Amino acid sequence: MPNEVGTGEKSDSVNRENAEYAQAHTFQKGDLRISLNAFTFFKDNEYFNKIVDGYTLYGTQLNPQLVYYPTKDLRLEGGVFLWKDFGNPVLQQVRPTFRATWTKGKQQIILGNIRPHLHHNYIEPMFNFERVMLNPLEEGIQFRYNGTRLQVDQWVDWQRQQYRFSNFQEEVAGGISSSYRTSRDGSRWHVAIPFQFTAIHNGGQIDTLDKPLKTAFNEALGIEARYTLAGRNVQAVRFSGYVLGFQDYSFTRGQFPFKYGRGLYLNTTLETRYADVMLSYWQGSRFISPLGGDFYQSASRTVSNPDFLDRERRLLFVRLMRDFRISDAAALTARVEPVFDFNTRVLDYSLAMYLNFRQEWLLGNIGKRARVGQ
Repeated sequence: MPNEVGTGEKSDSVNRENAEYAQAHTFQKGDLRISLNAFTFFKDNEYFNKIVDGYTLYGTQLNPQLVYYPTKDLRLEGGVFLWKDFGNPVLQQVRPTFRATWTKGKQQIILGNIRPHLHHNYIEPMFNFERVMLNPLEEGIQFRYNGTRLQVDQWVDWQRQQYRFSNFQEEVAGGISSSYRTSRDGSRWHVAIPFQFTAIHNGGQIDTLDKPLKTAFNEALGIEARYTLAGRNVQAVRFSGYVLGFQDYSFTRGQFPFKYGRGLYLNTTLETRYADVMLSYWQGSRFISPLGGDFYQSASRTVSNPDFLDRERRLLFVRLMRDFRISDAAALTARVEPVFDFNTRVLDYSLAMYLNFRQEWLLGNIGKRARVGQ
């Protein structure tokens, strides 16, 4: 798992790309490949508060796919996604997957199953870390730009399709995650200015519900800095700071407990050869983020206290993280995350372990095979 989403950290077991973008020149027209993404997760949330429930996530997700390159720049993937929670004999999900990726220089357009959750590189108050396990697939359209200084990810996730006379609303989410590097090439300092935005909308005009539309925006602007050290045991130090906002733009008031909100998110990380140690401070005032992490909300998401509000949140997180690289295709990640709530004086914590495996195999080049009679 990532050390922390959106803080400019080094690549890791889950947030690492499959490397199509950087290695597109190694693929040839007509290549036929098979790929396997396997993810086994364990996360124990020992939480005892009125904002977020305590629970355990424990299971496995598999996504075998066939990959074909009609041209060098166009990648087509199709397969099946399987999700099995431990302790449940029934599969949680069985879904077909399809992704078309067109790469042109530093730009990518992705249709179908877009690069989801951690690939957007949001900070956790903007985008829930647990979406890796609870919302593993996103479907829609995505534009990505990966320049030497500027990186942009624009995406739309069509979460629920509505039909005539449906008894539910359509649901759509989307956003922009971007970062502009200001430091010079080759410097031991890496300094960047990130801007992030998300939006959700529930509505539609062809359902049978008498239910108002719901629309909400979140945004974050910050600064990220990482300094590379020459020490054997201590490799780098990082800092990031963000100011965040929330706005309820629903036509009908009362869709959220607050109309506006704001937040402050500060992180300091020490990268060592043994583990990464991260200290995070959160201060939120009437902050709501429909896609964001549960702990950062000013409104309860619990089963027992759904109407509880904490208008002014102040939290301190300590994150201990270690990636064990097993091979080029596999890694094991361990995390321990205590969190202290200054308002209630309660100390909660979570424990986690993740095994991630990603690999592709070349079956052959069918584009080079001549047809019979030619």
